[in-house]
Amino acid sequence: MRRKNRYFFLGVLALGTLVGVGAYTQQQKPLDPFEEAMRQRQMYLETFGVLPGELFVEEGKELFFRKGPSGKTLEECDFGKGKGVLEGVYAILPKYFPDSKRVEDLETRVYTCMQTVQGYKPSEIKREEVRAITTYIASFSSKAKIQVVPKHPAELAMYNLGRELWYTRAGARDMSCAVCHDQYAGQRVRLSPVRSPKQGLGNEWPAYRFEEDKLYTMQDRIDFCYESIAIPKPEYYSDVHIALTVYMLAEATKAGHSFEELPFFTR
Repeated sequence: MRRKNRYFFLGVLALGTLVGVGAYTQQQKPLDPFEEAMRQRQMYLETFGVLPGELFVEEGKELFFRKGPSGKTLEECDFGKGKGVLEGVYAILPKYFPDSKRVEDLETRVYTCMQTVQGYKPSEIKREEVRAITTYIASFSSKAKIQVVPKHPAELAMYNLGRELWYTRAGARDMSCAVCHDQYAGQRVRLSPVRSPKQGLGNEWPAYRFEEDKLYTMQDRIDFCYESIAIPKPEYYSDVHIALTVYMLAEATKAGHSFEELPFFTR
């Protein structure tokens, strides 16, 4: 589905959400956030026969098979299991890639291959295109067991950096990731349920957030946390994003968690 059509359709879907929320607010008893998300998800399916996240998957598929300036598609990129293999790759990332000499998560790997394989200049790569391609590839790991086990020295260094970032207090509010996600694990901050990495934090992204009418990747979600605690968010594809992702998903792996249906649907 072309992007203009997707935006039009999302606008219609957003209107549907407002109608649904309006009906929701007329109820006497507030719904649980999870129940509310499932209710909205079912409403989308019954009304439109498709979930918004599926539109991003379709757009990502088109972009994945689009030829770049080199004449190549992203089928020529190794995302961790060999060229063109997509099944289950999201479940093993981030990992070290010898060609880039760097630990990369999926978003960063897409960004790298659009340059090294397809021949795009960094200035030509649109964030929304990386987001859609990431969502398309991640959909091949829907409900897969998370398998992030740092072994390479660079992966271990990223895990250690991620753990340090997780516990480091910063900003005017003197906050860290752990202050919310460890201290209040299993509880709620305002309406939002809070989980720790050992409880599977990170297993639902990429996800469509119906309240925001946007699709969030893991890097988008990390940035949202940084903004929420008044710390300047890092640049996309930075070591900060990758290190925190390694730490969270490695801890989720130890606890035996799997990904949710990807792309997920949430509030």
